Amino acid sequence: MGGVVVDVKQITVRLVRPSEERVYQALMEKHHYLGSLPKISETLWYVACFQDQWVALLSYSASALKCAARDSWIGWNMRYKYDRLKLIVNNSRFLILPNWHRPNLGSRVLSLSSKRLNADWEEAFGHGIILLETFVDATRFYGTVYKAANWIYVGDTKGYQRIRHGYSATAQTPKKVFVMPLRLDAGAVLCRPELPSLYQTGGSKMMLTAQQMESLPSFFDEISDPRRKQGRRHRLSTVLGIATAACLCGMRGYRAIADWAKSLSPVARRRFGCRYENGSYSVPSEYIIRDVLIRVDPVELDRALQSWNTRYAKQDKSLAIDGKVMRNALDDQGHQTHIVSVVGHQTKHCYTQKKSEHCLPMMMKPSNEPMRSN
Repeated sequence: MGGVVVDVKQITVRLVRPSEERVYQALMEKHHYLGSLPKISETLWYVACFQDQWVALLSYSASALKCAARDSWIGWNMRYKYDRLKLIVNNSRFLILPNWHRPNLGSRVLSLSSKRLNADWEEAFGHGIILLETFVDATRFYGTVYKAANWIYVGDTKGYQRIRHGYSATAQTPKKVFVMPLRLDAGAVLCRPELPSLYQTGGSKMMLTAQQMESLPSFFDEISDPRRKQGRRHRLSTVLGIATAACLCGMRGYRAIADWAKSLSPVARRRFGCRYENGSYSVPSEYIIRDVLIRVDPVELDRALQSWNTRYAKQDKSLAIDGKVMRNALDDQGHQTHIVSVVGHQTKHCYTQKKSEHCLPMMMKPSNEPMRSN
């Protein structure tokens, strides 16, 4: 391939087809210095082609949980950060295959992939994205290809690496951090008090600490298990703990909760008390989560959740009151049911909910426009 003349204008970029994923992974494992990556949670793989021949491979996946240089460039604070990390995507792998290195080819591939990424992401995962990020090992590369593609260098990492049990105890080689805004006001949008509807990814979100993960299942220990004893693979407290944590982190629906559970690290799975078998911790499937949630006693579940709120919802300086009309929920007189919720601004915890048939009109605001009361 070394003598092939390549017109970079003829390079195209497309998603890797399911039937090609094994080949993609094998090439990445063989030729990329970091090896391949599993397809976990929100991830898209791309291949760049020249006349049907593969010339480069790219992987885009979830953003880094912590990156001081990136966060400083955005200018956001912790109040917004965890609610909006899904709007940032990490270029986790970029590989130009052997014998295909040509002038301007790398920047062309990056440009083509970034132009289509937002539409592909929205189609695959139901929400748009605003910013791309990547980390470059300065001992191996200068980041020239990213600079040529108009990515912005925003600083270096501190050198701590994400490992199986958290982060490395000592700093390794710092990485150069580059970002690529997909819109000119990317930083301003990420810092807005209210996101445009295009980028809203669900309800309020929060991050759980290790202590909260470990303690959450214990609040469900007293709930009676509606399932038969035969065939139980996961403790009720574990299933309810994971489902509750997923909802607190913004997941909506059984499939989203199950996907969130699958993305948990081994350490997080252990903290939730997951079943240990065949050398790893397994998480409940979508079917198990759904079966438990539709059969568990709602009164007992509400009591357990209120107990958890009582312990952890003590950091709020202000509360938000949010009123909703329950669609298709009618009482015996044919009146629609109204629900009023009180949610803490800082913790995003729901303190209480009250059913009412005659809520004030001023309370009936859309769910994404809560009334605020200091």
